[in-house]
Amino acid sequence: MHYVSVEGLTKSYGITPLFKGISFNINEGDRIALIARNGVGKSTLLRILSGKETPDSGTCKIHKDVHLVLFEQDPQFIETASITQNIFKQDHPVMKAISNYEIAMESEDEQLITDAIMEMEERSAWDFESKVKTILTQLNIHHLDQPVSKLSGGQRKRVSLAKTLIQIGFEPKHVLLLMDEPTNHLDLNMIEWLENYLEQEKVTLLLVSHDRYFLESVTDEIWELERENLYTYKGDYENYLEKKAARIESELASIDKAKNTFRKELEWMRKQPKARTTKSKSRQDNFYEVEAKAKQKIDDSNLQLDMKMTRLGGKIIEAKKVYKSYGDLVVLKGFDYTFSKGERIGIVGKNGVGKSTFLQILQGITEPDSGKINVGETIVFGHFSQEGLVYKKDMRVIEFLKTFAENFPLASGGSLSAAQFLELFLFTPDKQYTYLSALSGGEKKRLQLLTILFKNPNFLILDEPTNDLDLPTLAVLEQFLIDFAGCVLLVSHDRYFMDKLVDHLFIFEGEGVIRDYPGNYTQFRILEKTKQSYTALSSDITTQRTVATPEKKVESAIVQDKKVVIKMTYKEKMELETLQKTMPELEVKKKKLEASLVSPSLDYNEITKISEQLAQVNAELENAELRWLELSEKQEA
Repeated sequence: MHYVSVEGLTKSYGITPLFKGISFNINEGDRIALIARNGVGKSTLLRILSGKETPDSGTCKIHKDVHLVLFEQDPQFIETASITQNIFKQDHPVMKAISNYEIAMESEDEQLITDAIMEMEERSAWDFESKVKTILTQLNIHHLDQPVSKLSGGQRKRVSLAKTLIQIGFEPKHVLLLMDEPTNHLDLNMIEWLENYLEQEKVTLLLVSHDRYFLESVTDEIWELERENLYTYKGDYENYLEKKAARIESELASIDKAKNTFRKELEWMRKQPKARTTKSKSRQDNFYEVEAKAKQKIDDSNLQLDMKMTRLGGKIIEAKKVYKSYGDLVVLKGFDYTFSKGERIGIVGKNGVGKSTFLQILQGITEPDSGKINVGETIVFGHFSQEGLVYKKDMRVIEFLKTFAENFPLASGGSLSAAQFLELFLFTPDKQYTYLSALSGGEKKRLQLLTILFKNPNFLILDEPTNDLDLPTLAVLEQFLIDFAGCVLLVSHDRYFMDKLVDHLFIFEGEGVIRDYPGNYTQFRILEKTKQSYTALSSDITTQRTVATPEKKVESAIVQDKKVVIKMTYKEKMELETLQKTMPELEVKKKKLEASLVSPSLDYNEITKISEQLAQVNAELENAELRWLELSEKQEA
């Protein structure tokens, strides 16, 4: 079933075209990722499809049975209304019943709660209420009676996401979900939950995201907006990169061929008399087509980062017995650590555990309650904060940059003017005279990065740097950070970005506890999931062992039931004896592997190898315990 049919869609802002004459279809079950550089028109295309903007030309037809749900980067709310009123404002009987129930539970009014429960019963709303509760809990949305105007940017984004996910459950069968950067302001656990949720819902999806693991998980087709055109690629992100490289190579070869033809045809054109025959007129028309092809330019320029770094001395940062609390919230409890040259540390933890406070304490912005932070004399911090680009008044890009400096030193020597430096960051001469307020979210992030790097920092603190950056810019930033000789402290929900850059992790576990894990995020999650599986298995086996050793009165009831009892064979008795020896050995082996994973001297390959061995031992132990349980029951019978 065709959900959307688009023909010849064109949209421009001023003289700058975003896309020109693009055509495509979206069919039921499609799961599409839309990618492009910042400012090319990804968000605009989503808004056109949802009817919130109109194209300059072209047609966009939506099937009459299809309902579009749009999740935007900058959600709009009724500011004076509560979270509950904003989430459940849809005019639907079940939605109203759930809204009334949530309001009643917040009020603790017994009569109100009784009436709300009766309404839930009448509307058969309990099943969906459970789903709503799951969404709100997973997105850490509480205190539903508070007004939206009191929420932070991240909280607003999560409330908007909850509203979107709840809404698609009430819509008709055919829903097209349009999502613009849904993972921004979500912590890593929330992103993993959202991945699983979207996979289970099996919605038709058009998604804008820079999170490559998220794209891999929830989409199977990639569309790219580039040079006013739309290119489509079936398959994952890696396949897209390969196919795009092949396409550009083919286009360049085609342009070279056109240039050779153009030179020959130009010579012919110059020799021709003014009077034209029908044959020469056809050749003349073809000449202009060849000329246009030959003069075509493929602008595949990338952001260039070539910054001069201030020399690092022997002393970096020493943290000694650092404590910090805000009332009942303990951020740091006796934190001890000495940073080394060239360290790349990722910071992982739920929202609200104090990651941003920790970064401020290291920089001396916030004072600890006790303990010391000793910073080396040569350390120059470069802090990329979540606040984004900060400016007191609106001004043009180049004017803003000149408030920092007129010239910027380069690692290769020499310096660049402000205009030249902006061009390295893909701000064209026209764009340099754009007002700051007119920049896209990604362009503001790129300008923020520029203003930080010009200070020549040698200790970079990056707090969610990937939000709103496009994938080409992210790729260049990754390579710059890989080559960067200073220290990097990284907070990011982008797992791909984290995996590629960090040597080890600071795990913020809450209550002021920070665990140093020697590996990247994926390795950490594999280990955590293995532990969780084993804990759940151990709990289950303990329960089954309790059931397998019932009290005497239960035993007598079983005897009275006169069921046929199968006795153990000699072979099974021997197997049971072997298992009783094997299981303790596997337990010892498991503990040794877990202990070895904590060693800071392990490299990536060793950690991967040990993690695989641990998973295998856990599987063997699980099978052994289940078999032991089965044979024990036979022995007791």
